[in-house]
Amino acid sequence: MNAPLTPPAVTLPTIRDVEDAVRQLRGVALGTPLCEHPLLNERLGGRLLVKAETLQLTGSFKFRGAYNRISRLSPEQRARGIVAFSSGNHAQGCAYAAKICNAPAVIVMPSDAPAIKIANTRAYGAEVVLYDRWTESREAIGRKYSDERGMTLVPPFDDPYIASGQGTVGLEIAAQLAERGLVADAVLAPASGGGLISGIALAIHDRIPGAEVYCAEPASFDDIARSLASGKIESNGPDAAPSFCDALMAPAPGNITFGVMRDHLKGSLTVTDAEVEVAMATAFHYLKLVVEPGGAAALAAILAGKISIKGRTLVAVCSGGNVDAALYAAVLSRTKPVHAD
Repeated sequence: MNAPLTPPAVTLPTIRDVEDAVRQLRGVALGTPLCEHPLLNERLGGRLLVKAETLQLTGSFKFRGAYNRISRLSPEQRARGIVAFSSGNHAQGCAYAAKICNAPAVIVMPSDAPAIKIANTRAYGAEVVLYDRWTESREAIGRKYSDERGMTLVPPFDDPYIASGQGTVGLEIAAQLAERGLVADAVLAPASGGGLISGIALAIHDRIPGAEVYCAEPASFDDIARSLASGKIESNGPDAAPSFCDALMAPAPGNITFGVMRDHLKGSLTVTDAEVEVAMATAFHYLKLVVEPGGAAALAAILAGKISIKGRTLVAVCSGGNVDAALYAAVLSRTKPVHAD
């Protein structure tokens, strides 16, 4: 069943909120590099810059939004702690942000999440509660802990502080391009619930108003593409095929994130698992970046020709690098990087 459009009562974040998040994250989150390789640019016929959020604290962009949200809790709220649900990257971001803020954390994770994500979340000091993503409701489990322990629920994307924190990625991109005297024709980032791409869209729209902003999502979880096309929130049904991109399997975009995406995205590009594997291998071969499947979706869209790069400057956000070693080794062993001789 389709969810309604963003309710009028919902206040969407603005560029001012993203700028405020920069101040909140200063001295805590890392500024990540904008990488490129001359041979890859030559072979693509354009300029490709990759924002390496794989190098962010906890291995993904998720730390930015998690800290921007959790660090604003009152002392009483911090004492009671936070609860979050996530397939892994938001889990780790929240666990570490809570640790920094001296707040207990319960993280609800699917039992089939990558082992490295579960292990890291526990290592940051969080209590991990596993559930079956196909038969149980993570929202219901999260509400249970919130009600019983008085914990603050920290959603993975549909929260203005979360989206604003992720938007700091976009402000960094704009500043890094300006330092090189470049103007991007388009900026792309992976998307699931839409927190990252909505925050980036706010930043790019303000700083580089002529640049197009696209999200990239799995072909089997294309709810954002369908939502943009219909003008209302569309969801992935229970029969949706599982995706190799475990980080990009949210059932639907949020009210807040869709409100921003509807106003600021040029569109959504879908990618196959095979295209994602090529992107992972390409990032390793040329840039020496370890990128998890979901984190490689935007790069995959460019390399697969879903958007033209000929004579243009494109930016792809590689949003996370938390991939199990065995899976990563298997991808590299069977997959050839794009334009590799």
